[in-house]
Amino acid sequence: MRLDEYTQYDATGLSKLVRAGDVSPAELAGAFLAAVERVNPTLNAIIETFPERTDVPFDNLAADAPFAGVPFLIKDIGATEKGTRCEFGSRLAAGYVAPADSDLTQQWRAAGLNILGRTTTPELGFSCTTESVLYGPTLNPWDTTRMTGGSSGGAAAAVASGIVPIAHANDAGGSIRNPSSCCGLVGLKPTRGRTTPGPAAADIQCGLAIEHAVVRTLRDSAALLDATQGRGVGDPFTIAPPSRPYVEELKIAPGRLRIAFTTATWTGDPVDPEYRSRVEETAKLCASLGHDVEEARPDYDAAALARANIQVKAASNAALVDYLASVTGREPGEATLEPPILDAYRLGKALTATEFLAAQNVFNTVTRTVSRFFASRDVLMTPTTALPAQPLGTYSSNVPGMDIYEWGQRMYSFAAFTLICNVTGLPAISLPLHMHSAGVPIGVQFAGRFGGEATLLRLGAQLEKEQPWADRRPPVWAGNG
Repeated sequence: MRLDEYTQYDATGLSKLVRAGDVSPAELAGAFLAAVERVNPTLNAIIETFPERTDVPFDNLAADAPFAGVPFLIKDIGATEKGTRCEFGSRLAAGYVAPADSDLTQQWRAAGLNILGRTTTPELGFSCTTESVLYGPTLNPWDTTRMTGGSSGGAAAAVASGIVPIAHANDAGGSIRNPSSCCGLVGLKPTRGRTTPGPAAADIQCGLAIEHAVVRTLRDSAALLDATQGRGVGDPFTIAPPSRPYVEELKIAPGRLRIAFTTATWTGDPVDPEYRSRVEETAKLCASLGHDVEEARPDYDAAALARANIQVKAASNAALVDYLASVTGREPGEATLEPPILDAYRLGKALTATEFLAAQNVFNTVTRTVSRFFASRDVLMTPTTALPAQPLGTYSSNVPGMDIYEWGQRMYSFAAFTLICNVTGLPAISLPLHMHSAGVPIGVQFAGRFGGEATLLRLGAQLEKEQPWADRRPPVWAGNG
């Protein structure tokens, strides 16, 4: 299979070719390796490939496996694969090998995905840009002077450039949606509890984080969620299963939705004028499609939430740092951790139990407030990020003396609209509906009610028909001659 052919298809399309016998998984793996060779030296999105897996037999797959033989990449943090390195984008964890599979990893294999490599992430996933000291910056295929977003920046660059049509990603503050916006992809953050973090964790970062993927098409995101949704054995969260497969939701009209929108950040940070105008334009489009649209948003104490978020993340990351130090024999310090991440470690170690519970109480207050807002609305629409993908180095965390609160303020001035859905557990999706005059994509975020992925997918399918994005290609594209 030629690269210009391979890159034409999404994951669902490639799987159909495999099941029809038109192409073999080995041919797809070969195309993947050729794509890596062609564009990864420019982008630095993939830190390791597994060429020995190109000839893995797929004879035992179910006949209806949704992703039979499709190349897939695993992010360097989150879900793990036994015997594969998982270095968390950190010098502290360099060389660390995962001792066990995550439940998700087994679900991916059962769905037919062929895990062929690892993608970059910022240190401990704690950044809106993917520029770790360990592996260096990952470049945006739309403009290689700009960032890919974070923390799933390597996955986003790999999918956006055509190396793979689908890649693992996770999201604790926008880490699926922000890179999707920067790189022109579909990025769905599922509802809390929709996918399992087991067996290694009961929840990730006290429920802030959830696992899924970045993709180029809605149908790939829906099909993967069908393959992985559901409560894992021993999971603390229980969520009602969908009434029908998510891929079927894409064929159903969304009905008349009550859509609120805002273009103002809760923190008062500025929003790019083109982002504001594109969201307003999308609001008018939604109204023309028959939806009830109003400018409105939930109000909460943004400063209190920002502080509580840093405290909860610092405590969670401190526990992770201690674990990594114990298994690698390295000491947390300036030689192993970037400045704000080291400061977060120290903050997490110093937090008292009562301070941690007070932060959790802030989360609870905000969650109740936002849930009341959704009692009379189906969707909240915002820009995904406040600004377009910025020049590399703008949000570098390798700045001597930077403390974690200053770092958090800088990071969330860019990722200003995404955190609220992590705190509340609500589903949200970034759709690549527009392009910026700077030549980079603009993502529009749609947040839904708890358990409301179906509504977001239906609305997304309706908007995709009106403003399709599938034919857009960045300058750095594996299918180019």
